[in-house]
Amino acid sequence: MNTPLRKVGMVMLAMLTLLLANTTYVQVVRGDDYASDSRNSRVLYEEYSRERGKIVSNEAGQVLAGVEPSNDNFNFLRTYRNGPMYAPVTGYYSIMYGAGGLENAEDAFLNGSDPRLFVRRLSDMVTGRDPRGGNVRLTIQPAVQEAAYRAMTENGYTGSVVAMNPKNGDILGMVSTPSYDPNRLASHNGDEQQQAWKEYSEAEGNPMMNRAVRETYPPGSTFKIVTTAAALEDGMEPDASVTPDSEVTLPHTNTQLENYGGATCPGSTLKDALKYSCNTAFAEIAGDLGAAKLRATAENFGIGQDDLQVPLSVVPSSLGELESEAALYQSGIGQRDVRLTPLQDALLAATVANDGMAMKPKLVKSRLAPDLSTIEDIGEEELTGEPAMSDESAEALTQMMIQSEENTGGGGKDSDLKIASKTGTAEHGSDPKNIPPHAWYTAFAPHDDPKIAVAVIVESGGNRGLAATGGTVAAEIARATISAGLGGG
Repeated sequence: MNTPLRKVGMVMLAMLTLLLANTTYVQVVRGDDYASDSRNSRVLYEEYSRERGKIVSNEAGQVLAGVEPSNDNFNFLRTYRNGPMYAPVTGYYSIMYGAGGLENAEDAFLNGSDPRLFVRRLSDMVTGRDPRGGNVRLTIQPAVQEAAYRAMTENGYTGSVVAMNPKNGDILGMVSTPSYDPNRLASHNGDEQQQAWKEYSEAEGNPMMNRAVRETYPPGSTFKIVTTAAALEDGMEPDASVTPDSEVTLPHTNTQLENYGGATCPGSTLKDALKYSCNTAFAEIAGDLGAAKLRATAENFGIGQDDLQVPLSVVPSSLGELESEAALYQSGIGQRDVRLTPLQDALLAATVANDGMAMKPKLVKSRLAPDLSTIEDIGEEELTGEPAMSDESAEALTQMMIQSEENTGGGGKDSDLKIASKTGTAEHGSDPKNIPPHAWYTAFAPHDDPKIAVAVIVESGGNRGLAATGGTVAAEIARATISAGLGGG
């Protein structure tokens, strides 16, 4: 072979090598990235050519996210029943903006690519049937979701409601307001999608954020459930003496911590302190317990867990550093650096209701094949494996929360509901004395056979301003939610 031909051959060999290397890089190394890129129209067309699985409720399989045929290049249109009511749960599925919420968390199963659907995909290929995605059945009870959503929106409140079954962790309702309509994001009209995304992303109140699992707040006096549980586990009795003083001085400071309204506590026992929500008593209790004991109990309630998925990802709740006695005093009443999600606050009541054991919250009850046969049931699971308190302590705390409910005002009171509760009025912001407080209420019912636990937060007092309390603002919403969960109106 002469020299010119040999050079041409070497160049062609080099080009072939580069071509093979590039093909390998595109198809193997970057294959998944290109396949999942939202700009890949081929993948979009392929995905929309398949009938996406449905998201259905627990009760009677009410379709919350469905599909209908489309007469454009995308064969199926995603649809949402009562879109804003369920948007914090279902999320959205959009050609331009991808997926959020459960649409994202369960995407592989809904679009049919999950390995658990392999046999069905193979069967569809052999029989020539059009491929379909799997369906996801939720734990959500529509009556609970609707009661909570309507109570929040009719008052124009910003906040969240979470309801769950304390015995198995099923999330019965998850509301975040203000909300948004995912139908607009699912539109096949690009202009409509863009307009909706712009409106939602720029709207006051951040409607696309699921406050139930993605936002944390100071829990105020609802955190006294944790402080009480830690004290009971440390050997303190419900009738043990505590300070009734209207104010105490934070250790090693000149700062005063006072009861709500600067009032003297009407009682001088632990059970009185919880009934009347006396800050001074719980500040001193937290100081006496110490950081290690308070944190250990909080962790067994789930506070501090950083990998919780329901399957929506949940931001961690936290106690903060607890770096000093003064910090302990303030943290013992749910202030300072204590931050909880509404889901975690619901877990406080649920754990007491379940004899002191926190159950892992879950939104998905089962995964179903396209023909609705069950592929997988999601069983119950303990959250941390360690109880937050003993059966005896949980029973003592239940009795105290019953007395707390008796002392709590607000609308929707009904003795037939048999509620055990704790309110919270949480200061926040740079000037907490002049900023309306967050209004909290967490509870379970019936207290003698718990079936539902609820937490409600109304941001910045709703329509009550500086006079807002958990009892006057949040309690009525929770009681309506509990009534719906127990079969009431």
